[in-house]
Amino acid sequence: MRALVSALTTRGRAFVSAGVTALLCALAVGLDDLVRVGVLLLSLPLVSAALTTRGRHQLGLSRTVTPPRIEVGQAAQVRLALSNEGRTPTGLLLLEEEVPASLGARPRFVVDRMGSRWHRTVTYDVTSELRGRYQLGPVRVRVDDPMGLVRLDRAFHSTTNLVVTPQVVTLPPIPLVGATSGSGDNRPRDFVGGSPEDVTVREYRHGDDLRRVHWRSSAHAGDLMVRREEQPWQARATLFLDNRTPAHRGSGPQSSLEYAVSAAASVAVHLTRRGFHVRLVTAAGSTDAQLHEHGAVSADAGALLESLAVLQPATRVDIDTSWIGEAAQGGLFVAILGETFPRDRVALTRMRHGVGTPLAISLDVPTWADRRREAAAPAATSGAPAPSVVLLTSLGWRAVSATPEDSVATAWQRLGLTVRRGRDVGAEPLTASGARP
Repeated sequence: MRALVSALTTRGRAFVSAGVTALLCALAVGLDDLVRVGVLLLSLPLVSAALTTRGRHQLGLSRTVTPPRIEVGQAAQVRLALSNEGRTPTGLLLLEEEVPASLGARPRFVVDRMGSRWHRTVTYDVTSELRGRYQLGPVRVRVDDPMGLVRLDRAFHSTTNLVVTPQVVTLPPIPLVGATSGSGDNRPRDFVGGSPEDVTVREYRHGDDLRRVHWRSSAHAGDLMVRREEQPWQARATLFLDNRTPAHRGSGPQSSLEYAVSAAASVAVHLTRRGFHVRLVTAAGSTDAQLHEHGAVSADAGALLESLAVLQPATRVDIDTSWIGEAAQGGLFVAILGETFPRDRVALTRMRHGVGTPLAISLDVPTWADRRREAAAPAATSGAPAPSVVLLTSLGWRAVSATPEDSVATAWQRLGLTVRRGRDVGAEPLTASGARP
């Protein structure tokens, strides 16, 4: 009974008050007609409340988000399918979808009267300038009866996730050093891709399975040769992202951390589209809860982008390099670095010796600290290289710096020029498409 009374609107409560007053007056003066009027005024809102309350459990709602993953600045369409699965018609409906503030204002829709077995679909668009995983819903529904005597609020429990990934910039192809890796004996130096059909052989040894004899090679060698048990070769890359809080400046979409995340996303997509098996690690190493145990490894950029979408700043001051010993895999190594400190020399040196020839885009983080000095920044940095680049170069890295005015594509292209100017003797770099430059 309390639920029925609480659902009454001001008009409904006025009807109840008028009905009670009419009944009291009818008892006082003895008028039967006034009793009928009082009963009618009293019963209308109560019956309407009972019917509306009973019908509230028969509303159906489904939500579809297309696409379920978008890039920063792009829009996704949300489709709400509402239905009245009962036989009781409803009055005016007010729908309000709960969405995070970063996706915009809460969308509201008005639906006038829902008959029996009635269906309707409403759509709205959402967009965000901040990466992340957002929850859409639940939907809150306000139901009014046709006479406006009852108002009922209901919340659906279903929610849907929307993933907003970092901005991805198309990068030009550049020569890359150390873009191959594999396993087994006598690994080819410049092998980039292959298949299980690629065969290497060795001399027959006592106890070898005769089914592994490679007869064509045996005929050429004049002795029995058997197939080696090799794993297929593939181009591998490790992508390191410095997400330490002390290494970055600024806040929101214009911060140096968001620039670094966008750069990492762009490099990841660029490499995976060209057949690289990319592994993502951060300054927190394998302990980062947002990544897999030994970092996120994927030949599909989608998994990497989702990892970057939910990446949080690491409060640590040093760089964890334990992943180098735990899962060293060789191949290409690209780092997106924030501000470097003297204490980072040990970690950067370990990376250099653990992965071969590393490539780095080092952010000139102080230029993010005060954007009012943007006009003076190019003049101050156009002469000598940034201190971080000097440090990295002295440790054997191929590195370039980037400021807020530099696009990711520009920084990547400058990195390619650095690789061309400083090729290792005896090492033949590969372009990002796997071809010789």
